Amino acid sequence: MAFYRQLGVIPPKRHTQHRDENGNLYYEELMGEEGFSSDSALLYHRYIPSAIVDATEWKLPDQTTRPNHPLEPRHLKLHDLFPETIWAETDVVTGRRLVLGNADVRISYVVSTEPSPLYRNVVGDEMVYVESGEATVETVFGPLEAKAGDYVLLPMATTHRWVPKSDAPLRAYTIEANSHIVPPKRYLSKFGQFLEHAPFCERDLHGPTELMQVEEENVEVLVKHRTSQGIVGTRYLMPHHPFDVVGWDGCLYPYTFSIHDFEPITGRVHQPPPAHQAFEGNNFVICNFVPRKVDYHPLAVPVPYYHSNVDSDEVMFYCGGDYEARKGSGIGQGSISVHPGGHAHGPQPGAYERSIGVEFFDELAVMVDTFRPLELGEGALACEDAAYAGSWNRNAGAAK
Repeated sequence: MAFYRQLGVIPPKRHTQHRDENGNLYYEELMGEEGFSSDSALLYHRYIPSAIVDATEWKLPDQTTRPNHPLEPRHLKLHDLFPETIWAETDVVTGRRLVLGNADVRISYVVSTEPSPLYRNVVGDEMVYVESGEATVETVFGPLEAKAGDYVLLPMATTHRWVPKSDAPLRAYTIEANSHIVPPKRYLSKFGQFLEHAPFCERDLHGPTELMQVEEENVEVLVKHRTSQGIVGTRYLMPHHPFDVVGWDGCLYPYTFSIHDFEPITGRVHQPPPAHQAFEGNNFVICNFVPRKVDYHPLAVPVPYYHSNVDSDEVMFYCGGDYEARKGSGIGQGSISVHPGGHAHGPQPGAYERSIGVEFFDELAVMVDTFRPLELGEGALACEDAAYAGSWNRNAGAAK
């Protein structure tokens, strides 16, 4: 982001001496993207940020996937993955169950009431959508408050942990990239400011407003990283707590963004998914479907037309409202639909006709479109509704 922020105490000139009241030097850390060629932040630590006492293996949850073969549309009922006996002892980091993935992005789901360990993902950025519940996300940049409907963007290598704020479960839909996750370039000026036609702007992005310092020794931090054999985990033992930052500035930091602050773009006839785009990463996009007035051409059909996106897989996470186009499919709150590239998909039988004359859709969904085929994780195999693929056949009638 080109949206500059500053927090805490920093020197007037970067890469110069910065001392405490006793004359001790603070340690400057540059956290930057794309090898000094993109966004960055400078953080000033009380202790050396690279110091570790030990490094051991952290065994990740099952990361294996299998191809979507035979090629089928699928309905995944994510709420079935976490009965109360499980989520009562689960945290947002170690309890994730992999649902879908490819070489560019992995989608997981978790339900939690427990604080997570300290965690750092150095594979890519994470975008976590909070379906329900509340949490404080403690980060090296400072804490963020997250509630239902919030996206939490955690830049690659941001040390953080999740702390649910009540006994009610925190339901989190996690999108882990192998790249950075940013707004589309078409929303931004050549200098990075949001343009007038963008469906959200800088005022809607909420970064940390205070620092967080913890005085603690021999602290564990879980690190997810890449090797030639795939994604693995390492458990660091650090001599001092990483939350020791006295000040930072720059254009790289975590933030929250509420889906309810996304301003929908509508038209006289049905608008394609790119009109709903919020973010993008390498070979995937994230779109928001929010409550909105729908098509107002006198002969409009408000639900989507049937479409075959031959270059992409479409994943819809249904997280609120009423899903007119999916009536009769079994899809509801907490469902995912997976429509693979090359398979024509669209409304269930009857929805096309029922939508005529409708002026408003009260729906809330997060869509991820990928440009390489997605495979099924163990979570998908554990919660699939096998009847979904045949749901278009029920009461199907000929066009009149």
